[in-house]
Amino acid sequence: MPASPSTARAINDRLALRLLQDEGPLTAGQLKTLTGLSRPTVADLVERLQGSGLVHVVGESGAERRGPNARLYALVADRAHLAALDVRTHGVCLVVADLLGQTLAEATLPVEPDAGTGPAVEQVVALLERTAKEAGAERLHSVAVGAPGLIDPASGELRDTSGLPAWHRELVRVLAQRLPAAVLVENETNLAAVAEQRLGAARGQDTFVLMWLGQGIGAAVVLDGEVRRGASGGAGEIGFMPVPGTSGLPSATGCDGGFHELAHAGAVARLAAEYGRSGGAEEAVRDADGPFLDALAERLAIGAASVVAVLDPGLIVLGGELGHAGGQLLASRVRRALSALTPLATEVRPSALGDGAVLSGALLTARDAAQDELFGPKA
Repeated sequence: MPASPSTARAINDRLALRLLQDEGPLTAGQLKTLTGLSRPTVADLVERLQGSGLVHVVGESGAERRGPNARLYALVADRAHLAALDVRTHGVCLVVADLLGQTLAEATLPVEPDAGTGPAVEQVVALLERTAKEAGAERLHSVAVGAPGLIDPASGELRDTSGLPAWHRELVRVLAQRLPAAVLVENETNLAAVAEQRLGAARGQDTFVLMWLGQGIGAAVVLDGEVRRGASGGAGEIGFMPVPGTSGLPSATGCDGGFHELAHAGAVARLAAEYGRSGGAEEAVRDADGPFLDALAERLAIGAASVVAVLDPGLIVLGGELGHAGGQLLASRVRRALSALTPLATEVRPSALGDGAVLSGALLTARDAAQDELFGPKA
């Protein structure tokens, strides 16, 4: 059945708004060319979007100086303000941005382990409020929070997980209670994968796995363009994978004996010490030599081979602080070691975004949520 006039208008408006988001300021003539719509239809949608406060004139094109088509139209960036938070065990990084995703202000806050749940939450909320004020944001439209742990697929809330600070879960609840904004929470590794797919090492890839290598071990699974979270939100908990070379088997209460035992930062630091390298894991991996890097790559390939056998993703991105520190040297060695363990061709790339991947993914998520609501059809 053909679309109703109101549905057709909504589709056309959304298409034009996405083009203005992706391409920047455009003339009506350029919108006509890119959308394939008629000149009168483009004129109507431009007028409609200006009336809704989503689009405004920002100047004139260089090629044309006369007539309405010479006007350059752009999204109204301050139509909505966004915030993104990267919540770690010992602190928070956050940014406040406009509707285009341009950062307006940013801040970081260390949280002491003995701060207590209430004080820790109040510190973070106060920091967000101050940063939003500095950015000129009177009201936040969408706030995305990236945190370690499992997200309940039914409620969308961060699950109570042993080993992680209690203030993480309370922070999400208080933000939703105190802010007149949509508050979204997502696993940090999933957000890193969103950013790598849109901006980084997996750009243009519909199917891949991001292996997070750091103090904790995890993975984000992207299949057919969608992040897959699993029935309980636990897809990608590869630290629990039983693998050879460990002290035993993992259990329902701990990942000792799983892939975590081979690949987390502490284990990597101990491996580095065996090769005469001192310092932390990240430093050792960044400045690694051949023998140590080969040994580490063989360990990582064991976990990667299990992932490949089940998912056949075609691409594995090595993320987290260790994946980024190892760079292409580590990725190439993992690929070579992996090719000896599986017949399935799999490319291995290092993260292109490094430590900023989680915050970038959270900002993209907040921006998408705001634009979905603002760009959606109006009753």
